[in-house]
Amino acid sequence: MTAWHFCPLCSAPLARSVVDERERDACTGCSWVHWDNPTPVVAAVVEYEGSVLLARNRDWPEKMFALVTGFLERGESPADAVRREVKEETDLDAEAAHLIGVYDFARMNQVIIAFHVPARGTVRLSAELADYRLIEPAKLRPWPQGTGQALADWMRARGLPVHFLPLAT
Repeated sequence: MTAWHFCPLCSAPLARSVVDERERDACTGCSWVHWDNPTPVVAAVVEYEGSVLLARNRDWPEKMFALVTGFLERGESPADAVRREVKEETDLDAEAAHLIGVYDFARMNQVIIAFHVPARGTVRLSAELADYRLIEPAKLRPWPQGTGQALADWMRARGLPVHFLPLAT
């Protein structure tokens, strides 16, 4: 359910209605429907100097690190988006972008398109990030949701055992 209350076309109130066999927010005055489609997000398993780079957003708790992620821009392919995000957030140059998989992240209404991104250069974090860690692939402990599933699949493809972190309660 969205936070939209009024139609962006005619300003009439929105109401829950069944449209195409699903309940959606629809305008009571015109035919506009808020489809509430998931947002595509790219995620990078950045491989750097033999380790995987995990980053901490400046707004996250001190011990929370994850993959580099970002949104696609208009006219941008997912592979181009992930290379751009790696450069913007870490200043590293992506040598390639190999698709790992596509993952549902319903809690955030996102579809995650994950890539393995071998990278080179010198790490210089953007203002969005507070810190990073380089973790040997065999020592990685993926989280059980969102981008953690992509990291686990990347590890499995390399024959590494996967031991998930417990979910925080």
